[in-house]
Amino acid sequence: MVVVRAVRVHEFGGPEVLRVEEVPEPMAGPGLVVVGLEAADVILLDTLLRGGWGGEYFPLTLPYVPGGGGAGHVLSVGEGVDPAWLGRRVISRGAGGYAEKVVFGAGEIVAIPDGLSAPEAAAMVHDGATALLLARLVEIPRGEWVLVAAAAGGAGSLLVQLLRDAGARVIAAACGERKLALTRELGAELAVDYSVDGWKDQVREATGGVGLAFDGAGGALGRAVFEVVADGGRFVTYGSSDGFADIDPDLAGRRRVRVDDVLAAGAPDPVTLRGLLTDALALAAAGRLRPVIGATYPLEEAERAHRSLEERATLGKSLLLI
Repeated sequence: MVVVRAVRVHEFGGPEVLRVEEVPEPMAGPGLVVVGLEAADVILLDTLLRGGWGGEYFPLTLPYVPGGGGAGHVLSVGEGVDPAWLGRRVISRGAGGYAEKVVFGAGEIVAIPDGLSAPEAAAMVHDGATALLLARLVEIPRGEWVLVAAAAGGAGSLLVQLLRDAGARVIAAACGERKLALTRELGAELAVDYSVDGWKDQVREATGGVGLAFDGAGGALGRAVFEVVADGGRFVTYGSSDGFADIDPDLAGRRRVRVDDVLAAGAPDPVTLRGLLTDALALAAAGRLRPVIGATYPLEEAERAHRSLEERATLGKSLLLI
């Protein structure tokens, strides 16, 4: 039996439950392709699921291989799949990304443009699609203040760039000067440290209350972001690092603040997702969108990648290089 290396979780728990093991080589069934991964996407959601959170939303059966996709090249194709895909560099979302070889649906893979590296492409698998989805969900007000919380993360750093290019005045909320400096470099006009008391007052003093805010954190920080949205404004939440923001609908109604919970709406349909991934890759290849890859790890160090994310030590995107 041919085997490949993969990270597996046999029990929910801390980062130490991530183990590199040999598993049977995946095969391409009808409508499927096998991709040899070069870079696997690592997101905060992976750490939450590993710890046992979110089973009602993302059911998992132990043991499982974490990860939601990555970038690599097509090694084999199944029945009904165009053989022209063989050897091409692609990205895709799909379960079990922390592995040398992964099976994806042929209708879900997207070709990587020339000039874009596998790590750069892998950085778009979740965060590029998410940032584009968010930017297109609302009408971006030119010349008006827009707040992005968790602005130095994978999706947040891309969203700052998209909002800047759309003509918004971006306020970036992040933790620590290193992350604040990054957001300024990416185009934020004002950067505030949400770990410091008084950050909400800073935002209110500068803006009088923002008309639009994107919450990439969730939990208590998400609820704090909601508080600085002006009456009649809009609050878009997509973060779950500390649970969901859970905005009181009666309070939102009294303040006439429209709340969009992107996570509750579920993942985009496959056609929409392919379009988002294609456009994100094109923007990156053209130099209009720069993924910030703050940390890369070999497959054997998935535990380190998770610890860094949980400690909020990672700047931008984390990847496993395989």
